[in-house]
Amino acid sequence: VHVVESGGGLVQAGGSLRLSCAASGRTFSSYAMGWFRQALGKEREFVGAINWNGATTLYADSVKGRFTISRDNVKDAVFLQMNSLKPEDTAVYYCAAGATGRGTDSDFDYAYWGTGTQVTVSS
Repeated sequence: VHVVESGGGLVQAGGSLRLSCAASGRTFSSYAMGWFRQALGKEREFVGAINWNGATTLYADSVKGRFTISRDNVKDAVFLQMNSLKPEDTAVYYCAAGATGRGTDSDFDYAYWGTGTQVTVSS
């Protein structure tokens, strides 16, 4: 599975961005998809995940109520809608495809990773 993120950029605090993740290769609809992020000088952290059919989502407490994950299994894509962005959301955001259909918050459960897209939130 090849995973590519897009949609990052520079936005002011309080603004919104929508990240996209396109996947190709094996059956996309069988994989859970996750979003992670890594700020400069910090470890990678979980942002959110969605299970194989989109029925279940999971979010980090830091983004709950502001970020929304969705997927389109016809277009083999997953999205991260980010609202009310804060400077502390600044990071490289990674999309990952899980080895199973269940979304989790552990990066050990994701087998395929994109190269990331930069999100910068100015104050």
